[in-house]
Amino acid sequence: MTEREPRSERELTAADYPVQWPVTTRWADNDMYGHLNNAVYYQLFDTAINGWIIGATGIDPISAPAQGVVVQSGCKYFRSVEFPHALTVGIRVSRLGNSSVTYDLGLVDAEGDDATIAARGSWVHVYVDTDTRRPVAIPEPIRNLLTGAETEAPS
Repeated sequence: MTEREPRSERELTAADYPVQWPVTTRWADNDMYGHLNNAVYYQLFDTAINGWIIGATGIDPISAPAQGVVVQSGCKYFRSVEFPHALTVGIRVSRLGNSSVTYDLGLVDAEGDDATIAARGSWVHVYVDTDTRRPVAIPEPIRNLLTGAETEAPS
């Protein structure tokens, strides 16, 4: 029996991510080259992560005693995306610590599980006390949600 050859990042699909969050592009998101400005990818990732957490837990990030702040982010672009497109951000928790969480994100620009990702993002939140800005444990409702999206890296 032979082992299956690992897939490249470019071959990842929506099915590789346990959480799917729909997002859309806006006319203003296009840059002068006719595709989404690179900064927009980060906005879409931020929207998906926070929309998922707020929607699933009901936590109000403005009044919560702890907030997740971005301490690291990155993105690899595989093909361009443009307006108008309905997109999906796939979310996977790749590491869950006491006060931090690392997300693996895939931006898919077509419907269905067979569409490969157009971009792959990484995002690290550290939870801090809203008043002192010092690291704290991830709040239990958020930790429970994140645990459900924690998976092995796609192969």
